[in-house]
Amino acid sequence: MNLRFSETESAFDYMVATREYVEHHGKPTAFYSDRHAVFHVSKRDAKTNRMTQFGRVLHDLNIELICANSSQAKGRVERANKTLQDRLVKEMRLQHIDNIEQANAWLPDFITDFNRRFAKAAQYPKDMHRPLRESVDELHDIFAWQEPRKVSKSLTFQYDKVIYLINPTEENQRLVHQVVKVIDRPDGTIAIQYGHRKLEFKVFDKLEEVDQGQVVDNKRLGAVLKFAQAKQQQYDQQQKRSRSKSAPKRTAQQRAIRQLEAINPVLVHPEQFKPSTRKKS
Repeated sequence: MNLRFSETESAFDYMVATREYVEHHGKPTAFYSDRHAVFHVSKRDAKTNRMTQFGRVLHDLNIELICANSSQAKGRVERANKTLQDRLVKEMRLQHIDNIEQANAWLPDFITDFNRRFAKAAQYPKDMHRPLRESVDELHDIFAWQEPRKVSKSLTFQYDKVIYLINPTEENQRLVHQVVKVIDRPDGTIAIQYGHRKLEFKVFDKLEEVDQGQVVDNKRLGAVLKFAQAKQQQYDQQQKRSRSKSAPKRTAQQRAIRQLEAINPVLVHPEQFKPSTRKKS
């Protein structure tokens, strides 16, 4: 069993919970779920061979995803959830837990106690989980939101209202009109991949304020910045700017970023780093 509290029921939250599970237990043969949009593409939105982002994660890990197709099957899961939710509220009240961070830190103790009191031995006791052979870097990329993007003549493309500029090396010049993969991770970091190669890039966020000096100093960014400035004038600074509606829900990312900021703000905002000018004695 694996439990995790989150603010929303998003693909990123399921990715984080599933990664915790497979890193602790290994890879199961299959996951059995309901027909939530995170797991299942509805008929009205379905296209040939299309799968959800979470479905793609399990496919990359060679894990089967089975969606419940009957109310009886779904009821078995919901009954267990109802029991857990009822017990969890009472147990957390006794433990004086009042936020998600404390709750997630305490959950392993709850799971151990719950299994000790209510677990029943399996009729076939052999552990059918397979070992997790993927490296940490491979898991970072698998448990991420992945989108294809076509590279323009100027080695740029747009994702979630952000313009990405691939470094114009001799090797990268061959990527014009090629499709690259955007890897958007739960912790908020972005990677761009072509084949098995990670690409170096710069970012221009159209929702951020534009530094006029950039337009003058960087000829390659000139056309991009000019377009972005025109767009910025069409929107109200506070109320009308938003990310793409087709992009992933970012509540889980925002929580991860806030946790990094609490540890060290420079991890999230490297531009704030100021080297010490004091000489060592």
